[in-house]
Amino acid sequence: MTAIADRPTTGPLSSSAEYVALDETWSTHNYHPLPVVIAHAEGAWVTDVEGRSYLDFLSGYSALNFGHRHPALVAAAVEQLNRVTLTSRAFHHDQLGLFCRELAELTGTDLVLPMNSGAEAVESAIKVARKWAYRVKGVPANQAQIVVAGSNFHGRTTTIVSFSDDEVARADYGPYTPGFVATTYGDATEVAAAITPNTAAVLVEPIQGEAGVLVPPPGYFTELRRICDENNVLLIADEIQSGLARTGELLALDHEGVRADLYTLGKALGGGIVPVSAVVGRRDVLGVLRPGEHGSTFGGNPLACAVGRAVIKLLATGEFQQRSRELGEHLHSRLGELVGKGVSQVRGRGLWAGVEIAPGGPAGREASKALAARGILCKETHDNTLRVAPPLVITREEIDRGVDAIAEVVRG
Repeated sequence: MTAIADRPTTGPLSSSAEYVALDETWSTHNYHPLPVVIAHAEGAWVTDVEGRSYLDFLSGYSALNFGHRHPALVAAAVEQLNRVTLTSRAFHHDQLGLFCRELAELTGTDLVLPMNSGAEAVESAIKVARKWAYRVKGVPANQAQIVVAGSNFHGRTTTIVSFSDDEVARADYGPYTPGFVATTYGDATEVAAAITPNTAAVLVEPIQGEAGVLVPPPGYFTELRRICDENNVLLIADEIQSGLARTGELLALDHEGVRADLYTLGKALGGGIVPVSAVVGRRDVLGVLRPGEHGSTFGGNPLACAVGRAVIKLLATGEFQQRSRELGEHLHSRLGELVGKGVSQVRGRGLWAGVEIAPGGPAGREASKALAARGILCKETHDNTLRVAPPLVITREEIDRGVDAIAEVVRG
């Protein structure tokens, strides 16, 4: 092994290739990014270190719903940076209660459990559901089960990958956490058959993003709600990617007119500035937690709360939900024109689409590279699907620019 002192050093970096080489040398290879080195970003556009501009068609997997460096969010962050950024939950601070009240009012829920990452929110919801099962429902100790959907993606912790069927995310991380029962996504009859007296919750994504932006059949969540009500089981909706205006409603579950008992939120809640997540839901469910039983040093910190409050203020106007609905119709109309012309299927809702490249076309990664060469940043999932999720500040003309590039790429 070469000692750190013996490794070559370089002067100031000037090219994308140099930055990529630096990442490859010093960064663990748990990602396989495209060779684009972003140095500046604003709105729906980013610029690399050589000054080339790209239209962002990915939005940090919905973390950038409001675009890069939205002025109101940056202002809130800067103001809070000049006051206080962290206290830990050992003390109160002047942003936490306001953030929790405003988020609960926005989502029509009772209590808020602030955390950091999306995976942390899902882990928290799992813990709360199990504790509720033991303390309220009367499930015998250590026997609680949670029903999940196949092809799910809820994060990458050991517990979460235990109920994943994606072997790339799951392999070599055993032994796996028990207590989960998988069903086919979109099949409520399987969920009903999986329920037992020990079932604590049903945990499902309203739209499965990582699986390729899969939308369940109409009535799926209405039926899940009925099944949960009849069996005294919690319904947990993972809205980390689908929530906060991405699909044209505040929450994707709103399209079905269904309410969950708990929601997990994240990504866009931090405005693309800081990681912010939360579990929101019923008081009698989240209320099972007592001091010392769960926590996070950075969860609900002043900076996160200040940015989150600014995000809530943007969402409260309804502007971004409307933009997603209206521009989403245009996006899906344009993408629909490509079906039979290099695209086999388009799925999604609002400003979110999974574009299935037809057999014989380029693989997803090759298509992503070709789009980057045309100034459009997109990313594949599951080999042959392009995940399209532009910032909600995008314009119709910019959508057309992105779709035109996709048309060129998929036709070969």
